[in-house]
Amino acid sequence: IDCGYKGAPIRPAPHCGVINVSPDSLNADSIATDVPTALARAELLVKHGCHGFDVGAQGSTDIASIVAPEVEWHRASEIIPALAALGKPLSIDTWKPWVARQALGAGATVLNAADGLQAEGMMEVAAEFDCPVVLPYLNGPDPRSLKHVDGDPLTAMVEWFDAKLREADQFGIRHNMILDPGTGFAPLGWEWASRYHFQKHVYSGLDRLRVFDLPLYIALPWKVTDQHTELLEIVIQQEVDYGRCHYPETVLATSDRLGFPRRSQN
Repeated sequence: IDCGYKGAPIRPAPHCGVINVSPDSLNADSIATDVPTALARAELLVKHGCHGFDVGAQGSTDIASIVAPEVEWHRASEIIPALAALGKPLSIDTWKPWVARQALGAGATVLNAADGLQAEGMMEVAAEFDCPVVLPYLNGPDPRSLKHVDGDPLTAMVEWFDAKLREADQFGIRHNMILDPGTGFAPLGWEWASRYHFQKHVYSGLDRLRVFDLPLYIALPWKVTDQHTELLEIVIQQEVDYGRCHYPETVLATSDRLGFPRRSQN
């Protein structure tokens, strides 16, 4: 894939470490709101097994404040070029097309399209930069406006991805798509017990999303509970292509325990 950058085309990282430049992330360890802290976070992620980074400047959880695109980009405007200089895969996680364009122009190599390529102009940004695109399933227009899924979620996902990929065909970018079941997002206030069963069902049936012959990307569980560990194990056993992780050392240790070989960037 030609991402429009000099040198070898860059795919997302098999283990993509989270760097949140928004101050209201639920995971305090991932927050880095200035360049030195972001570079230190990046160094730690690489040390523990990450091959690249995912940067978000707008939180998607219940506690996060929604900010204007200009504020979101201001948070990331110095950090994106600093991380890009490390020469590793670097995704921008946003649901705002203007922010996506700014970040890709400043050195990000992957679009993590948190709107599911639904916002006006986002598909055009993806086509303009011709870069890999993480395409999450969303039952709503953005991560803060989601509804619960009626019926079997995997059936809903297959139908949604089919429609969205047909739209991507009109822009000639289907081959750039990397499918994400969107389990890192949730309707506001969704209690964990129901969300756990939803995620377990989806993760156990990920093979149903391989009908499109495109890579799969999962926002990996990071909390320390028996249920989160179970979900992480299920995902690893499904051998997904890419994982977005807060604690790569935990992911790799779990992979080792389950007997799955470690993968290189190549």
